[in-house]
Amino acid sequence: MIKTIETPRLYLREFTIEDAQLLIDLNSNPNVIRYTGDGPVKDLDEAKRILNDIIFPQYKNKMGRWAVHLKSNDEFIGWCGLKFIADDNEIDLGYRFFENHWGKGYASESAKAVLDYGVNTLKLKNIIARAAKDNPASIAVIQKLGFVYLKDEYCGHDPAEVYHYT
Repeated sequence: MIKTIETPRLYLREFTIEDAQLLIDLNSNPNVIRYTGDGPVKDLDEAKRILNDIIFPQYKNKMGRWAVHLKSNDEFIGWCGLKFIADDNEIDLGYRFFENHWGKGYASESAKAVLDYGVNTLKLKNIIARAAKDNPASIAVIQKLGFVYLKDEYCGHDPAEVYHYT
């Protein structure tokens, strides 16, 4: 296992095909996917397709959605990372965590480390982040990181706010 980024409490690593069940588990909670526009991951075949078609291709650019683990016990708690969205020609910062790990600062801690990596190591500019308007906790994380409001749009079927970091 290659640790991509480390913070005081967390480490982030690339997903592997053996992690398919982790995606199923994470997306099985309706509260976790409430604001994402995603549905539950139905089975191992769908999880492997997501890994192969969406997550793994990002790694060739030294970015992507990375598995987030607690250093204290190696527990998988969610994912965080940067994703290039070709249709919009933008880099998106995103994160998703199990509900029992909300409110502990893990989203802010991992997202700050990912943002620092993107800006300082990859020299990326114009990173965006979006959150559903009904998700004030995620908006607070984005604002805490120094993102600036850019515009309103829809994320899935939900009104969302888009922020940028330059």
